[in-house]
Amino acid sequence: MTSRVSSDSVLRNDAAPRELPLGPSQRPSDPEDAKLWDVAATVCDPEIPVLTLEDLGVLRDAYAGQDETVVVITPTYSGCPAMDTMAADLETVVQAAGYRNVRIVQVLRPAWTTDWMSEAGQAKLTEYGIAPPTGRTAAGHNSGPVRLALSVKCPRCSSLNTREMTRFGSTSCKALWVCNNCKEPFDYFKVH
Repeated sequence: MTSRVSSDSVLRNDAAPRELPLGPSQRPSDPEDAKLWDVAATVCDPEIPVLTLEDLGVLRDAYAGQDETVVVITPTYSGCPAMDTMAADLETVVQAAGYRNVRIVQVLRPAWTTDWMSEAGQAKLTEYGIAPPTGRTAAGHNSGPVRLALSVKCPRCSSLNTREMTRFGSTSCKALWVCNNCKEPFDYFKVH
């Protein structure tokens, strides 16, 4: 079962709400919750199969209660078409690991940001041929009167002599760029 919640806390049937971290999520400290997190962390993004939901920063929390199993995810953006597939994949993997009464909760606040993507996830993107996001999001980091665009490094030849072909790539999260040196097109995972 999947539910969508707008708040920063997750309601559980057998306990008080647990506040979600405002930044990148971390593996729970409770041993039973950590086991569930490890199971959920194996699920891959359906659009970029080299990234796990943990790599992407979409996996937010896991709770292995007596009456209910809850896994919390945050979409990369509120209209992400992959969220239903992520939720279904999570439910399948978690149930296959022996957990029952599984609920996948999609939390919209705080909004996901590319700042939550792990360094390992960014390295996997590069190896896969997608340029990882460059810089930090505007939320408290790049504030000021002038915003400059950063160069995007080609994931194939590492050149910074690249240019954007179109703001929209193979998915809404990516833009299509081309390298002026090796002439190869590549996706760039946009900062948000």
